[in-house]
Amino acid sequence: MIRRLTSTVPRRQFLRAAGVSALGALWTGEVLEALPQNTNTNSKPSALKITDMRVATIAHAPMTCPLIRIDTNQGIYGLGEVRDGSSATYALFLKSRILGENPCNVEKLFRKIKQFGGQSRQAGGVCGVEMALWDLAGKAYNVPVYQMIGGKYRDRVRIYCDTTESDDPKTYGQRLKARMDQGFTWLKMDLGIDLVQKTPGAVTHPLGMDPTRDTHWLAHPFTGIEITEKGCDMMAEYVAVVREQVGMEVPLAADHFGHIGVNSCIRLGKRLTPYNMAWLEDMVPWYWPDLLKQISSEVDIPLCTGEDIYLPEGFEKLAETHAVDIFHPDPGTAGGVLGTKQVSDLAEKYGIGCAVHFASSPVACMAGVHSIAAMSNFLAMENHSVDVPWWDTLVEGVDKPIVNRGFIAVPDKPGLGVTLNEDVVKAHLVPGSGFFEPTDQWNNERSNDRIWS
Repeated sequence: MIRRLTSTVPRRQFLRAAGVSALGALWTGEVLEALPQNTNTNSKPSALKITDMRVATIAHAPMTCPLIRIDTNQGIYGLGEVRDGSSATYALFLKSRILGENPCNVEKLFRKIKQFGGQSRQAGGVCGVEMALWDLAGKAYNVPVYQMIGGKYRDRVRIYCDTTESDDPKTYGQRLKARMDQGFTWLKMDLGIDLVQKTPGAVTHPLGMDPTRDTHWLAHPFTGIEITEKGCDMMAEYVAVVREQVGMEVPLAADHFGHIGVNSCIRLGKRLTPYNMAWLEDMVPWYWPDLLKQISSEVDIPLCTGEDIYLPEGFEKLAETHAVDIFHPDPGTAGGVLGTKQVSDLAEKYGIGCAVHFASSPVACMAGVHSIAAMSNFLAMENHSVDVPWWDTLVEGVDKPIVNRGFIAVPDKPGLGVTLNEDVVKAHLVPGSGFFEPTDQWNNERSNDRIWS
């Protein structure tokens, strides 16, 4: 029979007496005093409830970046971000679905709201909320987000960055070489038909059409644009000059080819083979895996796609058919922190590498960093803000500069590991917008949300 302790001796006094007598120096006064100091007493996770969601939209960081803040009944809050160039409305629409819920139930809430997302920027609200929920859960349990999605494989994340294009390949090569001098160990260049379209005989297209301006809403097979052998030779020579500047050792990826047909993609890809590109990105839209497979079967350079795909399920056919060699999810589209990690897990299952697309503020950046920390098949993460001087100052709590010699350190603080520098955020808000103003008008936005009947 076990007797229950009924002594009225204060707990700390009892523990000190019992600890010292039974365990000698193991339970010292210093240890006992340190215990409550190292325990998170700001939150009781089981009683945590969402009380509000508000937004603040930053301009030109490098694009329009809507931040969201989810508040709780215990004073802690979570930060998230709607994908670059999108609208905060995609997140505010979800507010009524999560009010009163416990944010630590991340998967439950994500299943509740994921039906309101869609491909590309339409996913931004769902993914931004997911980021904020993880930030809250990490703060509630006093652990970094990466620890809750499997732990980390790395202490820092490799970055490649956007670099201003030039019609002169030598100038562009020098700009890319300057990135290497800054410490970047992976490069990406824009390589589009805009470089050659004004040269007679380089590009075939319907007369009167501007091949790079009149095709935004026309997918590649429907434009009638094809690159000629002359055009392929010119673009290959452009890459050759760039390679002379940066060397053959550094990985060099390419993007923004233009809305050219599948046969032109194959023709150009074959011509670029001698320059050992790291990948050719989004040669045709991701939702035609058979066309991507057709290209990858003919071209000896890795293909990459995925920045506009919503949720890991959208990558499944690409994986099963090995249509591409590298997945390129964006945390603001792929399903947030955990969704991006799950995309990498799917890729690894099929022997596919995982790079990460990103063009937003440091909040979404840290969401990506935590996801990447938990990946084993990671290659490099994009950043479009290396040349934005105030980008780093938007947040506090992490090492500065955030991108340091081509890498970002994985933060070890609870949640995403960052807080906002309110003065800097306020200085860069979209004109006419507010700083986390009340959003009560979204408290009761409802419809029949059931996804089956």
